[in-house]
Amino acid sequence: MNNSKKTLFGIIIAIVVVMGLGGMWYAKTYNSFVTLSNEVDNQWANVESKLQRRMDLIPNLVNSVKGIMDQEKEVFGNLADARAKLAGAGTVNEKVEASSEVEGALSRLLMVMENYPELKSSENVNQLMDELAGTENRISVERDRYNETVKAYNNKVQRFPSSIIAGSKGFEKRDFFEAAAGSEVAPTVDFN
Repeated sequence: MNNSKKTLFGIIIAIVVVMGLGGMWYAKTYNSFVTLSNEVDNQWANVESKLQRRMDLIPNLVNSVKGIMDQEKEVFGNLADARAKLAGAGTVNEKVEASSEVEGALSRLLMVMENYPELKSSENVNQLMDELAGTENRISVERDRYNETVKAYNNKVQRFPSSIIAGSKGFEKRDFFEAAAGSEVAPTVDFN
């Protein structure tokens, strides 16, 4: 083989190696997007399962409390409306907003319950309150995990050079689970 053929052969080998490495990088990056996207979806499903547990506990708590007190119908109505809104929410943002409304209605119910000693002494109400408190803690943990997963995914989507693949394959930035506007203000209960 003469030198020109050796050089041409070397260039072809180098091109094949570079293309192979580029193809492996592309496949690895694409697969990592798929994995991260599925992790975000899975973590959101974990949040939703905890929200569903809360939704399942609320009617039991409301019915237990209703049996003892009847004069706080507005609080029960607000809680029922918030639950219905959460059940009908479609997008992550709608679910976040509806979840915040449920939390607000629950906190108003809890404040009302503080004023009724007979509720505090009810074993059924106490058991449901403990379960609800545990569920609220699990929701908080799952929201934090969801946000961590979204952060990792969004970093991958936005960082160069993987952002090139993200843009070409339709991987878009995901929304974090954020508190609804006004949720930093504690609700007030007025008995007058």
